[in-house]
Formats: sequence, structure tokens, C-alpha cells
Amino acid sequence: MTEQSLPDITERAAAAGLLDVAYATFDSPVGKLLLATTPRGLVRLAYIDEQPQEENVLAQLAAKLSPRILAVPRRLDQPRHELEQYFAGARTRFETPLDWRLTGGFSRRVLRATARIPFGSQSTYMRVAAEAGSPRGSRAAGNALGSNPLPIVVPCHRVLHTTGGLGGYTGGLERKRLLLEIESGQQRL
Repeated sequence: MTEQSLPDITERAAAAGLLDVAYATFDSPVGKLLLATTPRGLVRLAYIDEQPQEENVLAQLAAKLSPRILAVPRRLDQPRHELEQYFAGARTRFETPLDWRLTGGFSRRVLRATARIPFGSQSTYMRVAAEAGSPRGSRAAGNALGSNPLPIVVPCHRVLHTTGGLGGYTGGLERKRLLLEIESGQQRL
């Protein structure tokens, strides 16, 4: 199969209703990212440090959404472009539509509250829990943030301990620090 025939195959698959999830990888200043989208919007952004992680993310998407997944990088042009602008310090808000299907209940409420934290600002686990309807659920809010399927875009890195400590982060504390530095203007990549 030639590279020129691949776009034809993906377009034919999409036209035939056989493409439910398109994905692409993206080399970013915080490492390799996997982005996945559905017709509803961006559904997954994952840090990929090793090949098995990429395969695991795709297997999870297949199990939770649909096995009809194809690598179609051009379908991820908007979120990739927005991420490039973000890392360059030229974007403070993501506009790409989001597909929230990988979340539900309290976790979804926590993530939606987190999505409202402005660029350059921080919140706390306690405040996010309260905004999600459970003022004493800071630990559960932390768990919801730890399973955020859309890190960076849904900025869980902006959520800190009440004492000001970093807390945890799915991508590791170095990435969390770097993202906070980007947003404070201390770092341009």
C-alpha cells in the first residue's frame, strides 16, 4: 500500500460511517501526546512516554467508545494548532469542541469546573469539589482530576492543594510545573 492511498482509505472509511475515532500523535514540549477526536469533539489527550502506552490508550478508546479507530492526523489539526499556540504563549483558551463521554457523574462535574479555571490562575481541590457540588469531596475531586482524559485542555494542572503544594498530576509533577510556568509567563517553548 502506498502512502498516497492511505488518505483515500481513511476518507472512504469516514464516508461509509466506519470511522468513529480519529487519532494522531503530536510531539510537544512536554513530550509525545496522543490526541483522539470523535464527531462530537476532542475526546482524549494522553501523555505517551512509551509505545505500549499508545497501544493501551487506543485499546481503552476501542473498549469505551468504538473499535473503529484510525490514524487521521488532519482531523486533529485544530487541537494540534491550539496546543502549538498554547506552548508558544500565544493562546490562553482552547476553543476546540470537547466530547465528555469518557467522564460521568461527579468526575464530569469536577472536570467541567476545572475547565472554567482561567489561564494563569489556580484553584484548589477543595474549591473544585465545592463547585462540583461536594464541598467535602476534595479527595474525590483529586481522583477525578487524576483520571482526566483531557489534560492541558481541561487544565487539571491548575488545581493545587489548599496549602499551595502542587498535589499530583497524571503527567508527573515536572510537567505540571512546566505548564504552570508557561501560564505564568516564566517559560516559553
